[in-house]
Amino acid sequence: MPHAYPFLTPEQKKELSDIAHRIVAPGKGILAADESTGSVAKRFQSINAENTEENRRLYRQLLFTADDRVKPCIGGVIFFHETLYQKTDDGKLFPQLIKERGMVVGIKVDKGVVPLAGTNGETTTQGLDGLYERCAQYKKDGADFAKWRCVLKITPTTPSHLAIIENANVLARYASICQMHGIVPIVEPEILPDGDHDLKRCQYVTEKVLAAVYKALSDHHVYLEGTLLKPNMVTAGHSHAHKNTPQEIAMATVTALRRTVPPAVPGVTFLSGGQSEEEATINLNAINQCPLHKPWALTFSYGRALQASALKAWGGKKENGKACQEEYVKRALNNSQAAVGKYVSKGDKGAAAGESLFVANHAY
Repeated sequence: MPHAYPFLTPEQKKELSDIAHRIVAPGKGILAADESTGSVAKRFQSINAENTEENRRLYRQLLFTADDRVKPCIGGVIFFHETLYQKTDDGKLFPQLIKERGMVVGIKVDKGVVPLAGTNGETTTQGLDGLYERCAQYKKDGADFAKWRCVLKITPTTPSHLAIIENANVLARYASICQMHGIVPIVEPEILPDGDHDLKRCQYVTEKVLAAVYKALSDHHVYLEGTLLKPNMVTAGHSHAHKNTPQEIAMATVTALRRTVPPAVPGVTFLSGGQSEEEATINLNAINQCPLHKPWALTFSYGRALQASALKAWGGKKENGKACQEEYVKRALNNSQAAVGKYVSKGDKGAAAGESLFVANHAY
């Protein structure tokens, strides 16, 4: 019989559980502002803004200083390394600002995907080297949760058993390192929406991937009450001919989660996976209205689906700051309502709300 040597004290467990529950309190989700410098370059290119450190600081400052209407909507903010050490115009560190607003500070800790040998174009995620020391430092610098993204693809030959197992193990190792330092790990096994597969195939693959992830987390003695899951919603591939209804997506998604995610997990914070802003909100709302029993908070951890209209409204121009914040606040309020199943679509499009945010083979 295997024997687990407890690596967390009751106090440490309580701290982790409390942090996780604060992030996914009713109506709250996560602003994913952890785009790498390369990803920001693509976003800024679309609005003809120069990708400088100062522009990145100014844009994120706009999001972080949006008025108090966002307070009941945003439980946590994920930072990129650079952003964690940037300051507001009046010299306040961004993490301090976020904490003063009652939100939890998070940090992206993975170092991107690399090819997995012997597979058909599949990947694993690097960044475990030095993660123990980096987590210790990030905790000191104000981060209380972290994010690590693994990526899987659906094709006729993938995901392979090797890719599923390798990515599950790397997520489990990352999660246990985070917890040793009082950092709540967000476990993110993203199944990309690329491809022409149908809803059923996505549901089947999602179940297999999540089952492997929770087996690995168990093997690594990860304390589930102090974790969050960041999965894809179950949708047909982006190139699939048939468009499913939000109710079909919700039923497939909640069914997959019920079959694989232990009730001990406090919350599931969905990624938007290239859906348009409005679509991501409508589908989240349908998930929360799904008539099946749901033992976890089901909410959002959106990057593009909270920022597309805001970014467009800003356009890299100082005088557009207020317009940028208004669009962000609008999306935050909509998703907060969706997180409790009370969103009513007004067909309110925003600057980019109906635009597809799909990027083939999306990398950060």
